Amino acid sequence: MSAGDSNIPDDPKEDATMATEGAVQSSNLRDEMMQNPRVLAALQQQLDSMVGGNSGYIESLPTAVKRRIKALKNIQLKTCQIECQFYKEVHELEEKYSQQYQPLYNQRREIVSGRYEPNDAECEWESEDEEDEEGDKKEAKNEEKAVDEKLKLDEDTKGIPNFWLTIFKSSPILQEMVQEHDEPILECLEDIKVLLSKKNEPMSFTLEFHFSSNPFFTNKMLSKQYKLVSEPDESEPFSFEGPEIVSSTGCSIDWNKGKNVTVKVVKKRQKHKNKGTLRTVSKELPDDSFFNFFDPPQVPEDDEEMDEDMEALLATDIEIGHLLRERVVPRAVLFFTGEASDDEYDEDDEDGSDNDGYGLDGASDENDTDYDPEVS
Repeated sequence: MSAGDSNIPDDPKEDATMATEGAVQSSNLRDEMMQNPRVLAALQQQLDSMVGGNSGYIESLPTAVKRRIKALKNIQLKTCQIECQFYKEVHELEEKYSQQYQPLYNQRREIVSGRYEPNDAECEWESEDEEDEEGDKKEAKNEEKAVDEKLKLDEDTKGIPNFWLTIFKSSPILQEMVQEHDEPILECLEDIKVLLSKKNEPMSFTLEFHFSSNPFFTNKMLSKQYKLVSEPDESEPFSFEGPEIVSSTGCSIDWNKGKNVTVKVVKKRQKHKNKGTLRTVSKELPDDSFFNFFDPPQVPEDDEEMDEDMEALLATDIEIGHLLRERVVPRAVLFFTGEASDDEYDEDDEDGSDNDGYGLDGASDENDTDYDPEVS
């Protein structure tokens, strides 16, 4: 073959075969990559970053059109301002009707506490599942017997024992807050009220927890106020979607001596550096408790950046406030019977943490100037 033969084209059949093989290899490689979790995650991240991104179309528009878009944004801002006023008036309307609900809630409290016994007419209630209830009567009777034995209830029992404690323990979100040492106190909880701020007052709502006399603290009522804001953010006015909780304020609890469940007493033996003598010291450390709810985290001032733990605490505090106000208090009996739940609030992170809102890390021991700690 001469040197000029190198310019002769390859066999078309051979080219087609090579092209087909290359396409198959490329397809196989693509399939393998799409089955790789890391590749898929990287692609998803890129797609997420593109969502809502600017395509460049707006920048390419004529100046006159851009001016009209600005006019539309000014209109949008005015609709936000009207929406703010709408939510303020909705709050006033809720406050007005809350005064009509309150006598009914007061009656609920009287029945729960046993201070009022409803008459036969008030106790009439025809269940839609009456036939199913008849079929399950034997099983229900056994369950009731087990509960009666545990609680030692009989027909002379007054009110509805453990009403609010049962509600708290039937709610996944609230249940996480309640520790075993909280339960005897919550058995004394008679009522939770929601009080809305009145017209011309700063927008807020207050949760009042009313207790019967108990050996744990002297307060008859514990309260927590949530401050609301119904104004668009000046830096991001179009993000406004209604009133937001911006902070909360709890109250002090007047614990009886030795009854504070928000702290735990740790005893340690310490050895003297020089003399070698031992002594036992007691120290109070923070402890997990529902009653930390009344000592909420405070929003940092001056736009100070919050760490992830603080953000989680604040988010949980807001979530619980909304849950109690919007669902638990208005539908208390349905939570008690299990007919209502907080499923719509169950979009919590699933990182396996025991308590995002009110868990407390133990503080480290402080060094004594004269003694060296020695674990007993």
